[in-house]
Amino acid sequence: MQERYNPNAVESTAQQAWRQNDVYRVSEHAVNASGAEKPKFYACSMLPYPSGKLHMGHVRNYTINDMMARQLRMRGYNVLMPMGWDAFGMPAENAAIKSKVPPAKWTYDNIAYMKKQMQAMGLAIDWSREMSACDPAYYKWNQWLFLKMLEKGIAYRKTQVVNWDPVDQTVLANEQVIDGRGWRSGALVEKREIPGYYLRITDYAEELLEQVRTGLPGWPERVRLMQENWIGKSEGVRFAFPHAIRDESGQLVQDGRLYVFTTRADTIMGVTFCAVAPEHPLAALAARDNPALAEFIERCKLGGTTEAELATREKEGMPTGLAVTHPLTGLPVDVWVGNYVLMSYGDGAVMGVPAHDERDFAFARKYGLEIRQVVDVAGKDYSTDAWQEWYADKQSGRLVHSGKYDGLSSKQAIDAIAADLSGQGLGEKQTTWRLRDWGISRQRYWGTPIPIIHCDDCGPVPVPEKDLPVVLPEDLIPDGSGNPLARNEAFLSCACPRCGKPARRETDTMDTFVDSAWYFMRYTSPGNDNAMVDDRNDYWMPMDQYIGGIEHAVLHLLYARFWTKVMRDLGMVKFDEPFTRLLCQGMVLNHIYSRKTEHGGIEYFWPEEVENVYDAKGAITGARRKSDGSEVSYGGVGTMSKSKNNGVDPQSLIDTLGADTARLFVMFASPPEQTLEWSDSGVEGANRFLRRLWSHACGQRDAVQRGLAAAASAWQDAPAAAKDLRREIHTLLKQADYDYQRIQYNTVVSACMKMLNAIESATLPDGDPLADAARAESLGVLLRVLYPVVPHITWQLWQELGYAAVYGDLLDAPWPQVDEGALVADEIELMLQVNGKLRGALRVAAAASREQIEAQAATHEAVERFLEGRPPKRVIVVPGKLVNVVG
Repeated sequence: MQERYNPNAVESTAQQAWRQNDVYRVSEHAVNASGAEKPKFYACSMLPYPSGKLHMGHVRNYTINDMMARQLRMRGYNVLMPMGWDAFGMPAENAAIKSKVPPAKWTYDNIAYMKKQMQAMGLAIDWSREMSACDPAYYKWNQWLFLKMLEKGIAYRKTQVVNWDPVDQTVLANEQVIDGRGWRSGALVEKREIPGYYLRITDYAEELLEQVRTGLPGWPERVRLMQENWIGKSEGVRFAFPHAIRDESGQLVQDGRLYVFTTRADTIMGVTFCAVAPEHPLAALAARDNPALAEFIERCKLGGTTEAELATREKEGMPTGLAVTHPLTGLPVDVWVGNYVLMSYGDGAVMGVPAHDERDFAFARKYGLEIRQVVDVAGKDYSTDAWQEWYADKQSGRLVHSGKYDGLSSKQAIDAIAADLSGQGLGEKQTTWRLRDWGISRQRYWGTPIPIIHCDDCGPVPVPEKDLPVVLPEDLIPDGSGNPLARNEAFLSCACPRCGKPARRETDTMDTFVDSAWYFMRYTSPGNDNAMVDDRNDYWMPMDQYIGGIEHAVLHLLYARFWTKVMRDLGMVKFDEPFTRLLCQGMVLNHIYSRKTEHGGIEYFWPEEVENVYDAKGAITGARRKSDGSEVSYGGVGTMSKSKNNGVDPQSLIDTLGADTARLFVMFASPPEQTLEWSDSGVEGANRFLRRLWSHACGQRDAVQRGLAAAASAWQDAPAAAKDLRREIHTLLKQADYDYQRIQYNTVVSACMKMLNAIESATLPDGDPLADAARAESLGVLLRVLYPVVPHITWQLWQELGYAAVYGDLLDAPWPQVDEGALVADEIELMLQVNGKLRGALRVAAAASREQIEAQAATHEAVERFLEGRPPKRVIVVPGKLVNVVG
């Protein structure tokens, strides 16, 4: 056994042994030594995008998963921890454009390197189940299920409005549109209507909402609330403003009705305008003879279309010159075009009630429109000078200036107005949803090909199941001028499956959220070329613990839940929800240092390039470059990022201090669900702890081996120091057990550090068999509790010290059990005070009576000395805490 801790040697030895014995391969229905079937536990981290290298966020995520998997395995569970790659998507195409290599090569090279890094971390991954989204054996099943959805009507084709980059010749996601321009080309983005495929997630809206409210108790409350808000169920009234506006052929536009939906029908008497989307038929009609309006509509079509972007965009509008009729008053209501109205939401029109809607209030003040108060709150004075929050209050308000509805509460007014609108055939109560059907068509190359063939005679034709997968060619290199599939005849040209005539393949590929919507189920059924999942999926799913970042709290999780329900309805799975428990780990933060360049840009510096400047209270106020002493601004802490030069390369850390040091630091520095602030001194502290552990174990090797051979059934005969040590160790073990169960891994590490302190400071007599047994037991408990955190060093010490010969390999060694008897102290220590001042400690029998404690205190050396031989006047005993002798 080497005297000095060498992490590279230790980790290499451990990993080689694990690899040779294939220790992480998992099978279904595993049994324990007694032949009973082990309970299963499926713990999975969200699969990474193979961007090139792991970052510290990955290290933290996977170490959390690894700790859970290892500890549960020791507790007798059959644990699955798989890994795969979210390998399709735009980053690979962008890298291909830059490096002029196919996305496939870039992706596979990155996967190989990142897998090597994961293996260097010592993760307990069953690599026999590895999947990659860009593998035809995987995405074949994306295509297969899409065709099944098409058969059932869950998938359908319709025209969609998209962001079109005229330079890159591609559709952009909303987040790729910045200030109305393509993020890469800088070209003004156009709105185009093109056909695409959608999935009817809205058919499942009610179930998705109900189960996120009541059926996911193992999910964080904030994630459930985010999902609930995204689904967005609204109870309101859909009604029409009648009109007589006709198109060029003389037909009434939209049958003479402009429909809107509102949750505030109680404010209908305060409508002073209506606003329609730029794509609305009334807008198009008005723009025919109004060049200014036409130009405004074209400007409105530039930019993204997310609700988030519309919420922050300056609200602009222009009158159409058209008017509709108020359904209750019969008065004309002017129609405007508003850049904040989406054609894809509701009917593409909204009623404007400036007095009681903050957005409409600002719009009306900007354009000088009437603001008509129709709701009043007692004791409040209404003014059109500035918006006040109570203007939108529907709890305390009563209707005013609303004719026969005056005096009604919001709820009473909504019911009455809805009934009146229904009586006229102009409206009814309705439930609407913020959730929209999932558009999966992407005009990009690096993704799952949509299995559709376009025939001039037959139209869109599904690819026959026997011809799946439609294989994506992997040798194409995007050049930024559009989808290269559209120019690849070898891919495009085919025969129509129905009529046999020449036809062309669909060049759209699937949204990458499709890849991540079910990958966790493919882990359960690896190698099955004949089915998407099989009965092994019934064994492992639903997943017991899912781990990933809060950034995936909405779309990924929502789509995975939807995909699962579709598979259930197709008879493929037997459960409703895929993830029983969810943990969203916090981000890893580091210090940010920068300064402005002479050209107005920002130059960032690595933390190791600077030294901090502190104020009198020790707070960082700035920094200086080590190289030249020049001043640098300190920007606080933020998420690690390559662009801000504040990331930490895990591989460099592993190479220098070892994977166990990296694992120990990221688990100790912060609770898993909170952010973690990087600290070089903290990393050094983690490494020092491991060196201490190694050094102490080396020094106690002989005593431990004697202790393992000793019979330790009569602990009541052990020396007091041995009993004290056991009490401390088992107290900490009890706390660590609790912390493992609640996934509070930072305090697990803290307990281990306290254990080592107790073991090192114990003054056990040499040569006493029970003292040696206490040493062996205590260090054995520490190694097992610490093993899930730092598996390499603990595994090596377990072997070297002889524990493996007694308990078996550490991977499957039995989890230590708390000895409740060890927690009961024979003696306790009380603080000893003389006339209220602390003068020492008094050890008494745990079962000592008050009289015995008083008598023992009266004769204590410190009492006699400070009372100068005088007898005590009285003795005050606070049970379990202190004794105060008053003289």
